[in-house]
Amino acid sequence: MITLSSRMQQFGPNIFQELERRRQELVAEGREIFNLSVGTPDFETEPHIRQALIDAAQEPENYHYALGDLPEMIQAVQGWYRRRYGVELAPEQIQSVYGSQEGIAHVAFPFCDPGDLVLVPDPGYPIFSFGPLMAGVQLVPIPLREENGFLVDFDAIDPEIARKAKMMVVSYPANPVCALANREFYEKLVAFAKQYNIMVIHDNAYSDLVLEGEPGISFLSIPGAMDVGVEFNSLSKTYNLTGARISFVLGNREMVSAIRTFRSQIDYGIFRPIQKAAVAALTGPQDSVERIRSQYRERSRALAEGLSSVGWPVKPSKATMFLWTRLPKGYTDSAKFAVELLDKAGVICVPGSNFGQLGEGFVRFALVQPPEEMRRLAKIIGESGIIKEPVYE
Repeated sequence: MITLSSRMQQFGPNIFQELERRRQELVAEGREIFNLSVGTPDFETEPHIRQALIDAAQEPENYHYALGDLPEMIQAVQGWYRRRYGVELAPEQIQSVYGSQEGIAHVAFPFCDPGDLVLVPDPGYPIFSFGPLMAGVQLVPIPLREENGFLVDFDAIDPEIARKAKMMVVSYPANPVCALANREFYEKLVAFAKQYNIMVIHDNAYSDLVLEGEPGISFLSIPGAMDVGVEFNSLSKTYNLTGARISFVLGNREMVSAIRTFRSQIDYGIFRPIQKAAVAALTGPQDSVERIRSQYRERSRALAEGLSSVGWPVKPSKATMFLWTRLPKGYTDSAKFAVELLDKAGVICVPGSNFGQLGEGFVRFALVQPPEEMRRLAKIIGESGIIKEPVYE
């Protein structure tokens, strides 16, 4: 008889499987479905990036093990961080990973022993908890509350917990809650980490998708940040390279070195044509970045305005390629609401409960439809009757 590990037994069927099963049934019935669940960009990758990958894929030697990062890619990352964030990085402070998801999935292994405490956000992207949990750590959820702008409240963290904590995962702009953090917040984060000797893992995948306000910054631009942590940054959303799977972990030399050593036991380096595509993305024309950001902004506003007009008050997203909002009046169970929304309106969203206990009462929409479609699906939601208590001016 096959038995699962005690860790694996914590993960049963999830809402995504139920939504996908129901989606297939509705499609078979001829229903129109709007899938706003997974954050997969629908924009085309820029031609010069695709061409760089195609050209490199024609070279036979590029099909051997890469055995590390190409010097030209490291230089491209250095130029990117210098130009975009005002941060100087040495080559030994940079390591590629197969997307931030894979990198964060493994980041606790070089640093944490079973039973060590790791602070994780709640609500938070699932890998922030799943990765450390697979290393056998003890998770301590850190509440992100709407009344505090979904920012970590360092003063509310129990000092006894902080003294025992080995690592802390932080992410702004934040998926799923779409919140922003300013320099003052990061200064508090660095001070907190130094006070309690905590390693910081910062996910910065959406700093180029700040839709309202000043451009996103790097955690590493804060004095002292290099002493306490590393940052993951990704090309997936900024350059529409989600399928190519390439991101970077950057920052503290000792931490990056340990991650590199760990990875040498499980990996032989990223496929060189993907590395060449990364070089092209980081060193080529950057006008597409603003164009993509502008289109996500338009989509967010269109969806928010459309839902508000049918009785579901929603505010546009401040950042990321998602929109995070409370359930309509009359609903309290986000998973049940997501299923009902799919059944009645053909719209798929992600229930907030998928992101932690404090995500209950919210849902997340991915901004993966153009503005006109966002307005149309909002109208369909209004006509479906799912908004039980319309709001009238």
